[in-house]
Amino acid sequence: MNQAGPSDVLPLRPLTTGEVLDAAVGLLRGHAPVLLAAGALLALAEQLLLLPLREAAGATPPAYLPTWHRFGHYWLLLAAGAAVEVTIIALLGGLTSRAAGAALLGRRLPVRRLLDPRGGRFAGVVLVAGAAGTVMFTAALAGPVWFVAYAILGLAVPALVLDRLPVWQTLARSSVLACRAGLRAGLIRILGYLIWFAIRAGLGLAALNLVDPGSPWLLAATVAGWTMINALVYPTLACLDAVLHVETRMRTEGLDIALRRTAAVRDRPAPPLAVGT
Repeated sequence: MNQAGPSDVLPLRPLTTGEVLDAAVGLLRGHAPVLLAAGALLALAEQLLLLPLREAAGATPPAYLPTWHRFGHYWLLLAAGAAVEVTIIALLGGLTSRAAGAALLGRRLPVRRLLDPRGGRFAGVVLVAGAAGTVMFTAALAGPVWFVAYAILGLAVPALVLDRLPVWQTLARSSVLACRAGLRAGLIRILGYLIWFAIRAGLGLAALNLVDPGSPWLLAATVAGWTMINALVYPTLACLDAVLHVETRMRTEGLDIALRRTAAVRDRPAPPLAVGT
């Protein structure tokens, strides 16, 4: 039986916005080796995947700024980049959701359990991530709709892994949770993205100042630089999604109360919350 216990990362109570952001960082810190490694692999794949689109749009390293006579191509590049980002964050959410479920119950999953395919629903995670990326690509083409899509898509993978929902119900579940309590989860998700966007931009600008624009290694250095930065950003945002999911359930569904009651009553079935079994 799963026992709810104290957790320094995810207390069994609704959290403030600051505590949600802190919990996301704490969750990343507790599983940094595997999450950062997975983030680096996916971030590198992103850089390689976007190279031909950047070339077609005339966006050259290191800053990949727009070329106005190819603005249509650049807009397509932005939409593709947004879709890839959302897909990567969702894929990492398959791991961070398991980690958050364990942390909520006062446990920390070892790397072997975190990566164990049994109970991880990894095939479903891939499908949900692909669906979220497709929705995001369509929304990003419409400009400001990007913010709406980003706000409501993030809790789909946690719904799959933690709530054990079928794949086809996860996007709807994510939208419902994100819109509760006055769009609280959705707005915090956007806030988290903007915070890390500013950090990413600052780190990127600092790194770009170290690169000689005429260097033959400019492209390789740019790819390596953005890969290292995104290897930190994407797992952190995936941790935020997992924390937001369980925090919203505690705030609006009484998940914390259910877990405390489960811990107090022997042989009582646990609420629907997967922890990597």
